[in-house]
Amino acid sequence: MVNPFDAARAAFRGRVSGDPTGAPDWVREIATVGSGAGWYDPDGVVWRVHGDLSTLVGGVAALLGQGAHPLALAGVQRHSAYREDPWKRLAGTARWLVVTTFGSAELAERESARVRGMHRRVKGTLPDGRAYSAGDPDLLRWVHLAFTDAFLAAQDAVGRSMARYGRRWHDDYVHDWARSAERLGATDLPHTRAELGEAIRAYAPVLEPVPDDLLAFLQGPPGLSPPEKVVYAGFSAGAARLVSPTIAPLARVPGRGSRSPRDRAQLLVTEAQLRALNLALGSHSPSEEAARWRLGVGPAPAWAASA
Repeated sequence: MVNPFDAARAAFRGRVSGDPTGAPDWVREIATVGSGAGWYDPDGVVWRVHGDLSTLVGGVAALLGQGAHPLALAGVQRHSAYREDPWKRLAGTARWLVVTTFGSAELAERESARVRGMHRRVKGTLPDGRAYSAGDPDLLRWVHLAFTDAFLAAQDAVGRSMARYGRRWHDDYVHDWARSAERLGATDLPHTRAELGEAIRAYAPVLEPVPDDLLAFLQGPPGLSPPEKVVYAGFSAGAARLVSPTIAPLARVPGRGSRSPRDRAQLLVTEAQLRALNLALGSHSPSEEAARWRLGVGPAPAWAASA
């Protein structure tokens, strides 16, 4: 008889990594390619934030931000099959995030080169004549700002406590995570939380309303089972209350500038869902488990023991 927790764990890991074990080849390479801590300290804020399930909520908020920039949105709409296979797109984004976070320096450099190569193929022109390119440093900067801001907001609102990192952990995260975007070609990146907010506000003149079809998609992607729909609805509703005040009106969501009793109640529900999911999945993701094994500070992952 299949254990329901095992089934739920496999379904979730299949969604975010493309493999029901949570360990496709690129996760296994985190354990086997290179040595040393990589770009980020295993006890530092980047590992902590990216190892937290709050990134699931932050990721939805980040996509709302990405969708508010018409040129960034064009690259996604015209050069990916996110509508037909959103989970493959999710797994691709998750790959870059976790490999550069948890991988060795060698593997992180290799992953960055892979993504730069993909970006070189994503270019075109909008009907109004505006050109876009995924390798444009300014577009890379916007995507980085949107994700960084959303991950910070999610960690603050529904993530695990960051108290042990001190009151300036937000600045540390913004400063440290900038390295990943710089390796992709982004420039002029903020290094404090205040600079991050200023940088996002400066984009206001070029941002546009998020298209209705993208809003509908992010509220309920296709292919979810009934239980998954319930959980995702909580994540989506929580994300709507984390979006930057600059982006929120364009996405027609409350954003984090609103903290009505209803907003606070929704964030409590979203946080409770994350805690329950954390109990089902365990304290570390397969990617972090692989990294800890590489560094000799954790046990062998299940896939390694059976290899």
